[in-house]
Amino acid sequence: MEKRPLVWLSAAHSSTAARDVLQAHWTLIDFDFGQPVSLYLNIPDGTKLGILELPDGVEADMPRLENWLEALGMIYWVAIAPKRPDNRTYTANLIVRYCSDFHTRPVDGQRLSTVLGHLWGMASMMESTSHANLHDYGDLALLGSSPAIRHVHSLLRRFSATLEPVLITGESSTGKDAGARFIHNHSIRATGPLIFVNCAALPSTLTQSELFGYEKGAFTSAQHSHPGRLEQANGGSLVFSGINELHLEQQSALLRFLQEGQVQRVGSNTQISTDGRVIATTSQPLPELVAVGLFRSDVYFRLGSLEVLLPPLRDRCEDIPTLANALLDASFPGLARKRLSHAAMHCLINHSWPGNLQELQNRLRRGVLLSEQATIEPSDLGLRPPRAGCYQPSNLSLQAFRDQADHQALIYSLRLSNNNLSEAARVLKISRASLYRLIEKHTPKGDAT
Repeated sequence: MEKRPLVWLSAAHSSTAARDVLQAHWTLIDFDFGQPVSLYLNIPDGTKLGILELPDGVEADMPRLENWLEALGMIYWVAIAPKRPDNRTYTANLIVRYCSDFHTRPVDGQRLSTVLGHLWGMASMMESTSHANLHDYGDLALLGSSPAIRHVHSLLRRFSATLEPVLITGESSTGKDAGARFIHNHSIRATGPLIFVNCAALPSTLTQSELFGYEKGAFTSAQHSHPGRLEQANGGSLVFSGINELHLEQQSALLRFLQEGQVQRVGSNTQISTDGRVIATTSQPLPELVAVGLFRSDVYFRLGSLEVLLPPLRDRCEDIPTLANALLDASFPGLARKRLSHAAMHCLINHSWPGNLQELQNRLRRGVLLSEQATIEPSDLGLRPPRAGCYQPSNLSLQAFRDQADHQALIYSLRLSNNNLSEAARVLKISRASLYRLIEKHTPKGDAT
């Protein structure tokens, strides 16, 4: 059996007995993290595992070691340490974040070999069953823990418990379809069909046959009867993706179904009852379209009783590290060594993101393809050092992060409430006086409140 490659990262290879056991089945590739030489480019393709051997007194070198772990980018790491580190140390935090198993010296070589064998199998399985065909950000759009996305999660969960129509709004590529899938998958209709209608791709001449279906012989090419999208969604959910793209005559055709829950196939005189829960998404505020005569008010009122606003990416900057890493793991599983450098992540966090999640995914794809190193740098992403973008604390203190969270929550609550201070205070569950103090704290001197 051919030996499998295994990275051994350490300052001094003290676990010699364990190394002797492993060398029977593994080709050991040694790295000394005290000497930052870019030998990692010589790691064979398909290397999945690494040993992280920690000597005594390594705490001060943890930031350098973390850079090595990111650069080497193994799927799994196994840590070896002289003793169990204190839970409050950088070392313990690093082991928890990067390592899948942990051993203290003296190391049982056979046990370590067994663990590595299992992890190799898991890594191989991950590569063969991963989301390699994930072509868009999909359900990953809702990942994160920012105040903005937590509020979205709360609304989506509440609305999932009803069967009322839901309107999901937000800029392009903010994850509106992911929100629709969340509602369906967490509702009592989860086992029923989930039918998407791409309104932008629905020609006016085919609206009736696509939505309502047709009977055999209704027109020249109708060789068989065919149920429409509305009928197909019976017992499940029907998502009108980009409903703002429907023309007025298409909206009129849709209105009867929204009012009565019935459809009539083209070429038939029979009304068919169908029960599909309606979810609509839009990148343009429907009230504005109603005001200029581009959207029917009666259709809007049928759709807009429950509304969720998905925030743009620039308003949830703290979610970017989670989103970026998840997209890399899901979209590029065969390139395990590609990781974002600290500088690249800093640029991502501070970018203004006019293209939202689609732009984030596109830049990550560019970074993976253009990077010639184990880490993706800002130039690979097509980004320059940040000049303007997300609110960024000037230091890494706990108070700075609290201030950042307060600032983001304030912005989102004011947008959500259309600058109604009483409503914004209710959203944040604080008093108006507390809201005033928050506004004063985060308003630059000389600006009007």
